[in-house]
Amino acid sequence: MADIVLEQLVKEYPGGVRAVDGLDVTIEDGEFFALLGPSGCGKTTLLRSIAGLETVSGGSIRIGGRDVTRLAPGARDIAMVFQDYALFPHMTVRDNIAYPLKIKKVGKQERAEKAEETAEGLSLGGLLERRPGQLSGGQQQRAALARAVACHPQVFLFDEPLSNLDARLRLEARTFLKRLQRDLGVTTVFVTHDQAEALAMSDRMAVMEAGRIRQIGTPREVFQRPASTFVAGFIGSTPMNLLDATIDRDTVRVAGTSVPLPESARAHVRDGEEVVYAARPEYMTFSTEAADAGIEGTVAIIENMGVGSLVSLEVGATIVQVTVPEGQEPPIGSRGWAVAAPQRVLVYRRDDGELVGSERAPALAEA
Repeated sequence: MADIVLEQLVKEYPGGVRAVDGLDVTIEDGEFFALLGPSGCGKTTLLRSIAGLETVSGGSIRIGGRDVTRLAPGARDIAMVFQDYALFPHMTVRDNIAYPLKIKKVGKQERAEKAEETAEGLSLGGLLERRPGQLSGGQQQRAALARAVACHPQVFLFDEPLSNLDARLRLEARTFLKRLQRDLGVTTVFVTHDQAEALAMSDRMAVMEAGRIRQIGTPREVFQRPASTFVAGFIGSTPMNLLDATIDRDTVRVAGTSVPLPESARAHVRDGEEVVYAARPEYMTFSTEAADAGIEGTVAIIENMGVGSLVSLEVGATIVQVTVPEGQEPPIGSRGWAVAAPQRVLVYRRDDGELVGSERAPALAEA
């Protein structure tokens, strides 16, 4: 078993800055777990703490049931792949792959065999005698992965390993990486600021802000039911519509229109309470005819997204966005109504930004 258990983990820098602030997280054996958040949120510091590259200020780290909090990185049985791959420029691909085995004092013949076997599995067989400077970005990335795979660690730690690749190669690499992790069954923690990567690759993900975890869940849970307005505004290729609103009995008064109050929120709000009405553009439809539950506005901007378009409606001083299929874009300046699918509408409390009608998970409450 190679689960990772973090208990009340703290990393505090001089001056009282907490990059990691009392986290309780369990990452299951064999799980692909993504740490997602904006720059400076603490995700890389958390990863480096698990690796032993940062000395934590408090709490504990267990890997496979073993307390590794004070162990050196080499004693933790982990392999880490960095953003810049960190290959030795003077070594061949073969020697780069075999280097961790050399450190473990594995015999020369066994090292060579293992390096060749791993390289073949990652389509690097014909590149073993090249040096990193003679490789493309994708080949360097695979060489760094091969070096990590060769020593059969309990845990993989990835620090934005795809960010230096171009868009097309990044798509290919993330499919390859996910397949590799699944085949090997190695517990993996993957740091990224790219939500598309986290949503596409992870079994579960944690969204971080200011050293704390704001939500843990499957990609579908986090996308469909963000736990707070911060998560709602961060997740999604198009921003979620977050509109100031007021509860009016069994409706929500938003942008001058009364729309139905979601069933899940009815028992948790009071008449007159100020809330945030939330709906993803993908879960809204555009109508050129007046709709009772629609938000009326003027078409201000249309952004082509390939298979469809993102339409921005001006509703007073507010912008409401809705996606429309290709070829159904309305004229700029025309009037229209954005209508949300009732089962997809969420309501958040205005004061603390928390989702109405959703119990907070224990780990989130403690974090």
